[in-house]
Amino acid sequence: MSDNHGTDVSVAEHGDTPEFPLPPHHHRITDTDPKAAKRAERQVAAMFGLSALCTIGFVVAYVAIPTDTFIALGPIGIVQLSNLVLGLTFGLAILLIGLGAIQWAKKLMADEEIIGERHPLGSPKEDQDAALAEFQTGLAESGFVERKIVRRTLIGALALFPIPLIVVLKDMGPLPVDSLNHTIWRKGSRIVVDVTGKPLRPEDLAIGTLVSASPEDLDKIQELEGNQNARAKASIILVRMRPSDIKSQQSPEGQTWDYQGILAFSKICTHVGCPIALYQQRQHSLLCPCHQSTFDLADGGKVIFGPAARHMPQLPITIDSEGYLVAQSDFQEPVGPSFWERG
Repeated sequence: MSDNHGTDVSVAEHGDTPEFPLPPHHHRITDTDPKAAKRAERQVAAMFGLSALCTIGFVVAYVAIPTDTFIALGPIGIVQLSNLVLGLTFGLAILLIGLGAIQWAKKLMADEEIIGERHPLGSPKEDQDAALAEFQTGLAESGFVERKIVRRTLIGALALFPIPLIVVLKDMGPLPVDSLNHTIWRKGSRIVVDVTGKPLRPEDLAIGTLVSASPEDLDKIQELEGNQNARAKASIILVRMRPSDIKSQQSPEGQTWDYQGILAFSKICTHVGCPIALYQQRQHSLLCPCHQSTFDLADGGKVIFGPAARHMPQLPITIDSEGYLVAQSDFQEPVGPSFWERG
């Protein structure tokens, strides 16, 4: 104990008698009876060993039990057998390691109470050596070296414990492979108004107009895939400005990607993927509502403000034989937020 000035006051002002003495120490049965200590050691080892078996059982259940197998559990109702077994085995593996560690600490580790003297924050060499010696003493008193069966079963349980975490990574789904780099836009994909599905002609868009759009076959592809992934990547905005206002376009081949001043950009912000549709007509700027990243659509979607690290991907467009707006190709770069493998 110390006062507000850091002075040790655990010893009386005169003499070495503690001002607040510790209660008398009572030895545990495992401290005095070797048979009891051996019995506790076997209990701890059994818990660690059972934890390892539960981990192995988790992996076996994950592989062997079909996901379409269900059982009835009285008032709980019908549950999926694989989920039940996986939860029980993994939960027991964690529980047994914890119970074994508690039993080890309560029954086998050293139980002597000591007083630690306060010392300056800057430890001299002799104090560091003393700390190392205390650590070695604690290691010896813990029985980790002496009690081989406890040590080995604990190491075995902890070594197997991460396996379920690795196994369940499979449930995160297949690797994206090349799906992050491409969308469903193809040469000749007709551009339609999002939601209504109305195809667009150049005369449908006045100067300053912004329209949210998508590929004509989006609904059919979504129905086949059973998810919203295609929409998330293929959503675009169309904006029309005077051709003379266009400063540049993101085109590696140098071709013109607009049609009579109509430009098509991805609708997904390159910062964290928020959808964007806030358009400032006079500045030709697109503002993300999430973190205020601002893009100049007259200058190839270049970032002019905010945390976004790259420009808005642009979709090259033209018209088909019937005069409707269509894509010339897919985006020439991945849409959406940047990621570590984006090349």
